[in-house]
Amino acid sequence: MANLKELRNRISSVSSTMQITSAMKMVSAAKLKRSQDAIVQMRPYAEKLGILMTNVSATLDASDNPFAVQRPLRRVLLIPVTANRGLCGAFNSSVLKRTKAVSEAFAASGVSVDLFALGKKGRDQLRKHENLTGSDIDAVTNVTFEAARALADDAMSRFADGTYDQVILVYNQFKNAAVQLVRDEVVLPIPQPSATPSSDYLFEPNKADLLNSLIPTHIHIQFYKALLDSQASEHGSRMTAMHKATDNAKGMRDGLKLEYNKARQAAITNEILEIVGGAEALNG
Repeated sequence: MANLKELRNRISSVSSTMQITSAMKMVSAAKLKRSQDAIVQMRPYAEKLGILMTNVSATLDASDNPFAVQRPLRRVLLIPVTANRGLCGAFNSSVLKRTKAVSEAFAASGVSVDLFALGKKGRDQLRKHENLTGSDIDAVTNVTFEAARALADDAMSRFADGTYDQVILVYNQFKNAAVQLVRDEVVLPIPQPSATPSSDYLFEPNKADLLNSLIPTHIHIQFYKALLDSQASEHGSRMTAMHKATDNAKGMRDGLKLEYNKARQAAITNEILEIVGGAEALNG
């Protein structure tokens, strides 16, 4: 009977875990819907602005805008975007692995790399690194354009004063609930296209004034899009992970129930055999 009690306790424990993972899945699904709508609505604008910047940047020279200056790489800032919580599959680890790979590639070329972690998980994992210059966990808790703009302005200031020669965002790009693509995206300086621009542009009132407004807006949008992508990817990854955990718990619970029923049936059979054996002994 001790074995039956142990099985009952295990079934109860697995059932409780399954309820928790199922609840977390539903919460993530609700949050995913809002985050997915936000990034889907944002992406066309960001992509169109990116195409415009790609074409316009073909007309830039170093004197047009300080954020278009292409300098020899001596010092690079990597900004990995992770979550504040775990239980979301490979969401955090994939970003950290890519950050490590990019950092090692720069180091092998003699380029100094600094890290600025967005998200608690990234901060905690990278805290032991001497080149972690700062972190921000609030920016990924409640993603807003104001927070993204503040992060972008800080990066732009450090790039403009020569502290860094390149700024790179490392984040999960949302594709769907089950698929997230890790990207390392150069946001500063403005990339120079290899081909000639597909359109001719007339600048009014003048190119310098327009670019001084357009380029910072483009960089703000790149940061904001990365945060929205990361947020949607986090909820999608957590929903998928909790769905798999719920299915695994259900399979384990069903297996334990079958084992419990077999053990209970065996115990009942033994009791019947003992009763029959006792009755035959009395009759004999």
